[in-house]
Amino acid sequence: MEVKQKKLPKSQIELEFEITAEEFKEHTAHAIEHMKGHIKVDGFRPGKAPASMVEEKIKPEALLMEAGDHAVQHVYTDYIKTSKLEPVGNPEVSIVKIAQGSPFVFKAVITVLPEVELPEYKEIAKTVKGQEITVTDEEVLESLNYLQKTRAKFTLKNEPADKKDFVEIKYTNKDINDGKEVDDKFILSEGGFMNGFEQNIIGMKAGEEKEFTVKFPETSPRKDLAGKDASFKVKVVSVQKMELPEINDEFAKQLGAFDTLVALKASMKEGITHEKTEEEKQRKRGEILNKIAEKAKFEMPEAMVEYEKERLLEDLKNKIAQNIKISFEEYLASIKKTEQEIKETYQKEAEKRLRGFLVLRELGKKESVSVTDEEITEEVAKSVKNYTPEQLKQIDISELKEYTKGVIQNEKIFQILEKMAQ
Repeated sequence: MEVKQKKLPKSQIELEFEITAEEFKEHTAHAIEHMKGHIKVDGFRPGKAPASMVEEKIKPEALLMEAGDHAVQHVYTDYIKTSKLEPVGNPEVSIVKIAQGSPFVFKAVITVLPEVELPEYKEIAKTVKGQEITVTDEEVLESLNYLQKTRAKFTLKNEPADKKDFVEIKYTNKDINDGKEVDDKFILSEGGFMNGFEQNIIGMKAGEEKEFTVKFPETSPRKDLAGKDASFKVKVVSVQKMELPEINDEFAKQLGAFDTLVALKASMKEGITHEKTEEEKQRKRGEILNKIAEKAKFEMPEAMVEYEKERLLEDLKNKIAQNIKISFEEYLASIKKTEQEIKETYQKEAEKRLRGFLVLRELGKKESVSVTDEEITEEVAKSVKNYTPEQLKQIDISELKEYTKGVIQNEKIFQILEKMAQ
């Protein structure tokens, strides 16, 4: 067998395979063996007839195509295993020459991970500085107020709903949830709905219904509704008076191992500091990677960019279904765009993500970063503890291990970059 490689633009390679006529006979034999179970030969049970008699029953073209398919699949797979190529996705295969008694020739165009030329990444990392972490008294108080609401006491009331009451409602609007009834609950006057909606609930009692019109916000994700009148039909299911506990030492004691309010505040400040520290770590890592990626040189693999654009599009579809509760077709109609137009807006984001992935991968090579089986096993064991038995049945452990390996490797690379930045 002879294989020729030809480099193509956009990180693609064309492989041309030429299999001798003698070698192709083996694939023809495999094809006959595979097909004989579907060929009826008088006097024999299905699959039991001699190969020569089966071959007589098979149309020459059908046998050639079956043998060709077998040859392509096995020859290509074996070659990739022994070569140093790293193809992404499936190859584009085309038959060049196929005939009995002649060499079999086919081409496979593959997208490969490109060679990445890194800039002076150690020097770049040194230019990225961290930001000071501060936590204000106002931030601690905001968190305390949130905790206070989680400990609120609710009492049903027959009086009209007022500000700070907790209400349960049902409402309909022809442009929301396909006009179907929606259940919701919230604290009045805290801005959970569009401007003017909650004001119309104030003064209503449990069981009362009301129709009113307000305006969709100008920032509505549905451009066709932004700033337009929205007619609602609302029924109040219940009204509850919300009584907040006083924030004092006793309140602190009820939350856990805190003897005083001062101790609770100190713990909350520590928690907020930890969150901000983690956010700053991710921000700094992102800045280092982006600066290195901006100066890295490589040929952008178009097929991988397209795949990433598809992923981003699927993410959008899921968000539309979960948050806006309309079909994606309705969303497209509202913004007057096609699915393809939306997909093309992700070009830069897809390239940015891919650039980061390829640069991280090359950095791992340069810094000789490796992940042991023990590390993967340990992290996977931690992950699966959070799953129910039913969820575990749905998990592909091999995929989870591969994902975990990538996470561990990236963490090691970022830790190296952070040390360079110090």
